[in-house]
Amino acid sequence: MNTLFITGVTGFLGGAVLEKILTGNRTCNLLLLARAATPEEGLERVKANMRKFNIQEHELNTLKTDNILIGDLADPDGFIQDPRLDKVTHVLNSAAVASFGNNPLIWKVNVEGTLALARRMEQVAGLQRFLHVGTAMSCTPEQDAVVAESAEFRENAEHLVEYTRSKSTIEQLMRQECPELPLLIARPSIVVGHTRHGCTPSSSIFWVFSMGLMLQKFMCSMEDKIDVVPVDYCADALLMLLSSDANKGDVIHISAGEENSVRFADIDNAMAKALEKAPVGDKYAQVSYETLVKMRRELKDIFGPCNERLMLKAMRLYGAFATLNVRFSNDKLLSMGMPKPPRFTDYIARCVQTTQGLTIPEQMAVDFK
Repeated sequence: MNTLFITGVTGFLGGAVLEKILTGNRTCNLLLLARAATPEEGLERVKANMRKFNIQEHELNTLKTDNILIGDLADPDGFIQDPRLDKVTHVLNSAAVASFGNNPLIWKVNVEGTLALARRMEQVAGLQRFLHVGTAMSCTPEQDAVVAESAEFRENAEHLVEYTRSKSTIEQLMRQECPELPLLIARPSIVVGHTRHGCTPSSSIFWVFSMGLMLQKFMCSMEDKIDVVPVDYCADALLMLLSSDANKGDVIHISAGEENSVRFADIDNAMAKALEKAPVGDKYAQVSYETLVKMRRELKDIFGPCNERLMLKAMRLYGAFATLNVRFSNDKLLSMGMPKPPRFTDYIARCVQTTQGLTIPEQMAVDFK
């Protein structure tokens, strides 16, 4: 890669990719999109995020203000005419408003801003790859399925949250409106934690498992499986895909697949071992959302001070995903030479260790921003 332009570098996944670049002696020119008033402020935002990944200062100091492109996908007109974009050979578009709340910027960033960027980059003569990070859940999978890698979407499918609807929509719009864009779609499954840093870079979604086990009841069964990958595995896969010979327009899952997805019972056992306590096991009950609503007054006793309405909303949304019991085929990625991902239970102890002392409401804030 000659010049790599990364969006979302101050976030979880984009930060993990930059960690791999800075610590892996990879040689490429970097252009990093950052929201800030000045390049100096933008550089500090990037560095602050990288410190969550335990990047050493001498490695951070290889980044300069020249690497920073000040801009915001919520207002793409402010940066898309920057002449440095004409030198870009590869794009990793990992920026998104990934909130499961009703953030008004979801559509503005994930659809409108991303489409404006795609249109701009389609005009760059030397562009070799536009790697867009979607989500495996954008295909609205049917319950109990092993989902194939496909660009097709089910007609009139209902999305559980606006985030997945926006990711589905932008994929279709880029295909329709940017036919010359060297587009490749990566769809990660559920990205939780880091195999070395645990939840220090982000506690996103990990709290769901802790919450269900603290309640000793949730909407899924202990035998249901969940497809989880760590962010560092996802970052390795994205870097491989940027320089791969994958076909334009292809869709590739970054997922645990059928083999490495884990049961909730396995998660219970692994978390109990990390906490040096007995697993919930037979004390766990699969219940309806209505049963959880009836427990509303007990939530503060279980979780400490919390917004009961938001806690119930989180249970409803994440419970609906958990009960799907879906796995996402990772055949394409493995056939390209990517090793199998670690199981969630292989590194869950590190996630437990790095969330000690944080309440569930504190951990879940990142997903409802």
